[in-house]
Amino acid sequence: MEQRILGKTGRNVSIVGLGTWQLGADWGNVDPAQAQAILAASVEAGVNFFDTADVYGDGKSEQAIGKFLADNPGLDITVATKMGRRVDQKPEHYTLANFRQWVDRSRKNLGTDTLDLVQLHCPPTPVYSNAEVYDALDTLVSEGAIRNYGVSVERTDEALEAIRHEGTASVQIILNAFRLKPLDEVLPAAKAANVGIIARVPLASGLLSGKYTKETSFAENDHRNYNRNGDSFDVGETFSGVDYELGLKAVAEFQQIVPAGASTAQAAIAWIAAQDGVTTVIPGARNVEQAAANAAAASASVSEDFDGGVRWIYDHYFRDAIHPRW
Repeated sequence: MEQRILGKTGRNVSIVGLGTWQLGADWGNVDPAQAQAILAASVEAGVNFFDTADVYGDGKSEQAIGKFLADNPGLDITVATKMGRRVDQKPEHYTLANFRQWVDRSRKNLGTDTLDLVQLHCPPTPVYSNAEVYDALDTLVSEGAIRNYGVSVERTDEALEAIRHEGTASVQIILNAFRLKPLDEVLPAAKAANVGIIARVPLASGLLSGKYTKETSFAENDHRNYNRNGDSFDVGETFSGVDYELGLKAVAEFQQIVPAGASTAQAAIAWIAAQDGVTTVIPGARNVEQAAANAAAASASVSEDFDGGVRWIYDHYFRDAIHPRW
């Protein structure tokens, strides 16, 4: 699989990685053996970048990755984790003392002395412009607890602020066919500053898999059920913030332009990877077959006509609601 350098980390990562939120919680239950099989299938397909967080299943996702790495020593895998959402979301909680506690917990879960990449996990907006926060992260680098740090954001203005800070190695942001605003300023700014871009929620919580209908139901503990109105966290994390039924109409249009030989999901992933400035795309997978199919999207081609169709769908269905908000 093609690899690209992840910003200031200097590490080569696969253009399709693996998001592991679903290996912890919030997507229904995941069997531990299934989690190991998904990680193995991804690596076999050329994936060498895993993204996780300390709150995914209260550490279960990190622990699953840690077990996989321990059972498969010598693999060249870059693991990015996230921290900051284990406490009430107040700017004053983003301190060096808390960072040390959170990082130590993640190091234990992942079974490593030094974390490859730690990202602030969509903190309150003022955190991105707080110089003391970046000083604290620089301290963790100097102490050897982490190699690099970045941010995960909800909004483009947060991404642009983080990019301004010299130590920021990467920005993780929602980017998919239903969320195009990052193309305007974030991707060009990141490229100019040598900041890697990790594109998350690439399938709009599965909408862009093309497998959902009005009758599709989700488990009670699946965020696509309980967070549709943003009751638990930013609504933009669920279906990219688009209305579910409107999203289904847009997907029907999207399926009409999917290139021959690619699935709906593969076309959606390939389109993101083709955008100038994107380093890696991190779809999740609930089973081995999904993991392999997602990785195969790395070899799908994207034409100018397809790109134009994606942009037309966004302008027609979502721009007015999505662009001003995120």
